[in-house]
Amino acid sequence: MRELWQIVEFFVPGEPVGKMRHRAVSRKRREKSTGQMGSYIAHITPQRTEDYEALVASTGCKAMQARQLIAGPVLVELHMGLSIPQSMSKKRRALAVAGRIFPTKKPDVDNVIKSIFDGLNGAVWVDDVQVVDTVVRKRYAETPGVRVRVVPLFTADHQEAV
Repeated sequence: MRELWQIVEFFVPGEPVGKMRHRAVSRKRREKSTGQMGSYIAHITPQRTEDYEALVASTGCKAMQARQLIAGPVLVELHMGLSIPQSMSKKRRALAVAGRIFPTKKPDVDNVIKSIFDGLNGAVWVDDVQVVDTVVRKRYAETPGVRVRVVPLFTADHQEAV
């Protein structure tokens, strides 16, 4: 009998990091056939993005507890907690913690989603194309980080794990 999937929940500590754009840089190289100097374009992922995706992947792997990757459709809930600015007064800080003041600052919600989803590829699920439903919230929090909840969804085609 195949293993039935369970909900996977975990917390990625630290300030949420949005996926940054790749940088295109020109590199020089010597052509082997002619010996002439040539150039090519290399696309480099910023180190901060790579580090954050690696943190997401390792946290997700631990939460999976050596289970197989989820292969079917999933619902993902993300609750992003951004640190409260030191410049906020005590009164405004209390309102921020209570969810009455919203963080309309970077990182953008969609870029954090990209970082989280790319980090979970091969760690929790096979590929992020499996995400069919999302619930996303961005709020201030005393402890910054992202709470992630992955709920496997079963359709007529996916009654149990593939």
